[in-house]
Amino acid sequence: MSQVVLTESDLDLYRDTAVSIETAVGTLIAGQPQLIRQTLVGLLAEGHVLLEGVPGLGKTELVKAVASAIGVEFSRVQFTPDLMPADIVGTQVLEEDEQGHRRFRYRPGPVFTNLLLADEINRATPKTQAALLEAMQERQVTVAGETRDLPRPFLVLATQNPIELEGTYPLPEAQLDRFMFKVTVSPPPADVLEEILRRTTTGASPRVPQVVDEATITRLIAMTPQLPIARHLLRYVSLIVEATHPEGDTASPMVKRFVRWGSSPRGGQAMVLAAKALALIEGRPHVSAADIRWAAPAALRHRLVLGFEATTEGVRGDAIIEEVLEETPEPKADIRGAP
Repeated sequence: MSQVVLTESDLDLYRDTAVSIETAVGTLIAGQPQLIRQTLVGLLAEGHVLLEGVPGLGKTELVKAVASAIGVEFSRVQFTPDLMPADIVGTQVLEEDEQGHRRFRYRPGPVFTNLLLADEINRATPKTQAALLEAMQERQVTVAGETRDLPRPFLVLATQNPIELEGTYPLPEAQLDRFMFKVTVSPPPADVLEEILRRTTTGASPRVPQVVDEATITRLIAMTPQLPIARHLLRYVSLIVEATHPEGDTASPMVKRFVRWGSSPRGGQAMVLAAKALALIEGRPHVSAADIRWAAPAALRHRLVLGFEATTEGVRGDAIIEEVLEETPEPKADIRGAP
């Protein structure tokens, strides 16, 4: 298959559209440019994003703001312990026509949308959480033996609370692995909190304008994987992923001590696609090693299975990833210019 070459106008469209989206979302979400950027990268790579943070930090408002800015179909599902799989993917209902004939008709669930907000996803039972597995991976759902494709683009933005344990069901590793990014939402500093209070206590709610249409978003998503990446950078990503495995020769001391299972290949795929999206957002026609290092924490933190020692000593995945990046040197570029 021949490599599609992105033109200068393609790069300008990508960069200008990204700036417009970030600016529009920023009218509602104050002082969180990194959070907005990470969510936008997930969107433009059509990768699912898990937002983790304590209540009240604006995770839900962020997702609603993104949906308003890009003008796509949006659905929200509030996950609760009594939520059933059919409440997400839909179900067969028995109907009777005017002649008294009965038949089953499929009633689609809220998953048939472009942007699905799975609010407090860890409050639903594992059976209900699993209803999203096929949708997130194959972008289709199977109900009553019939498989139906989901609309494209399709993106799940999920939120979860890290401190609430009562009535929650932690996501299994197989489902966490389907999220391209896990983004940690931190409490705002005092100056940002002041701006949030100013915006939200006057009785007027800022409106996020639509700045792009669905056709343009679909075009940008298709452009993301087309950006070329040098072979030595693919090697760099592979070495980073390999270094997260405790049984490997390149594992760092923290990995050997605290990690039970390292990242899957999806972690590498997430880093490559995120690096491409970041480069395009910044208007660059090539990926850099810095783009890969930027993407690594969000792409890997939920893919490391930590052992008991990490819990007892208070070691977080981000600290391990930081050490992995420090101890994994960037390979030299191929002087022959191999792609």
